[in-house]
Amino acid sequence: MSTSLEISPRALLWSRLTAAHTTLVLTTKGKGLYPCTAAVANWLRDQPVLNGLLTLFVQHTSCSLLIQENVDPDVALDLKDFFERLVPERVRDYRHTLEGADDMTSHIRSTLTQTSLTIPIIDGHMSLGTWQGIYLFEHRRIPHKRNVVIQVMGV
Repeated sequence: MSTSLEISPRALLWSRLTAAHTTLVLTTKGKGLYPCTAAVANWLRDQPVLNGLLTLFVQHTSCSLLIQENVDPDVALDLKDFFERLVPERVRDYRHTLEGADDMTSHIRSTLTQTSLTIPIIDGHMSLGTWQGIYLFEHRRIPHKRNVVIQVMGV
């Protein structure tokens, strides 16, 4: 008696699913946008994924992640200035002041933006638009080391 094992195309696809991760450490010099597209792209180039999803997650509550215009540096400056006007650092306005006048405002700014991003991977590359770049948006005045967990899943 002979039996043959038939594997469905769907099962074959799932058997090729792979995942990888790393942590990107970025050093900031104070408030502002810090580009990290190149660092993410360099890491992704070494991963065995052609099509899938890339996730970035910042492990802090006083900075955030953005996908933003990457050509004109005035965009980064305008965003920084806008958030200064939107959430001004006035200690009298907040109860949480143990870590300085810029701490609670940094939490608010982080809440108004994002702490994670998801980007499609197609043919081994991030599917960012022509003028899009990935940025860490530092909301604190003093330098910090920021951890960004990067994970890719796909086939």
